[in-house]
Amino acid sequence: MDAGSRKNWAGNVAFRAAHLSRPATVGQLQALVAKTDRIRALGTGHSFSDIADTPGTQVSVAGLPPEVEIDSAASVARVAAGMTYADLSVRLDEKGFALRNLASLPHISVAGTCATATHGSGLANGSLAAAVTGMDMVTADGDLIKVDSELDASSVHLGALGVVTSLTLEVVPSFEVSQRVYEDLPLQVLDDHFADIMAGGYSVSLFTDWRAPRLTQIWVKQRTGDATTITAAPWFTARPAQAPRNPVPGASPDACTQQLGVPGPWYDRLPHFRPGFRPSAGAELQTEYLLPIATAVPALHAVNEIRDRIAPVLQICEIRVVAADRLWLSPFYRQPSVGFHFTWILDPGAVLPVVALVERQLAPLRARPHWGKVFTTSPQALRESYPRLPDFLDLMAQRDPAGKFRNAFTDRYLGR
Repeated sequence: MDAGSRKNWAGNVAFRAAHLSRPATVGQLQALVAKTDRIRALGTGHSFSDIADTPGTQVSVAGLPPEVEIDSAASVARVAAGMTYADLSVRLDEKGFALRNLASLPHISVAGTCATATHGSGLANGSLAAAVTGMDMVTADGDLIKVDSELDASSVHLGALGVVTSLTLEVVPSFEVSQRVYEDLPLQVLDDHFADIMAGGYSVSLFTDWRAPRLTQIWVKQRTGDATTITAAPWFTARPAQAPRNPVPGASPDACTQQLGVPGPWYDRLPHFRPGFRPSAGAELQTEYLLPIATAVPALHAVNEIRDRIAPVLQICEIRVVAADRLWLSPFYRQPSVGFHFTWILDPGAVLPVVALVERQLAPLRARPHWGKVFTTSPQALRESYPRLPDFLDLMAQRDPAGKFRNAFTDRYLGR
């Protein structure tokens, strides 16, 4: 977040909140929430919508002590909500533990990531919220509660149930990962081999600029010692890159994690970008749609039909797969999914009509937009795509009867 101008990371959302508070203790946070009429938690500002805004006070939990408590016997870690995955990952690895997966950027906060069902890639890897086994949350009256029996309802909460102070996450033993990049795969190869390609690594990402019917790059990440190995030979006719690459054509690879099959720690390979570098200055907009994985090939063809409209305003498109979960407001609720992620130029006037066109192409395939990205999906269509939304609204009314945590975003898309 740009603290000086009170905007989000990309600069496309100017926050209306009158105040931004950064309490240093949970007690201070409780007192603030109790006395404030309207309040919303703000993570690292990487959402591209007004999901974190409020007419009242924004609060950041990044000032709370960055505690990490590992229970080796239970294979869980209790972590401070405001920590970034970059900081958390190093702390876990020092103790011999890891998270199953990470998102492309390690710069984002644990609480904000889970609240919006942000994800990485992998047929067996769920969203990062799927790792949550418990939460500590400050509710509307300032009470600190433990949430461990309503996680399907609460893990993806869009900030509408309270302010999370810590999360308990499943962990696994540390592991090493190597990654290779392959280039120039004709799109038609995916007609028969999409499933094979996405199963070819622990985490696989397909990239295209939609300037031609081809994939510009395939990033394959594989755990060291797994039966399937990635090599420096052509793969499904795609050529192995001979030097490090950035997913955005022409951009410097210096900000990216190490490639060329060199093994390294999980936290330094699963993300695409290194925490010590800012992958861009925020000069972008992002959109993502999650669809049933069975519709992947029809979706590819549907988007390819409008690539001449997409390409002029696109930096890069990433295609990933994510395992199903049982989280009520997760785009992956009860469906293994394929995600189409678009990184656009920072020009809302030029981008939004193309976003609407992409949505029309994908609507017959039951696409759900990512909560933290730019989208034009109608509130009615969005509500109809989440069968447990009425139950979530009941929980909102129970936890926050006066609407302290509501904002324009939740009023618009959740209703009531």
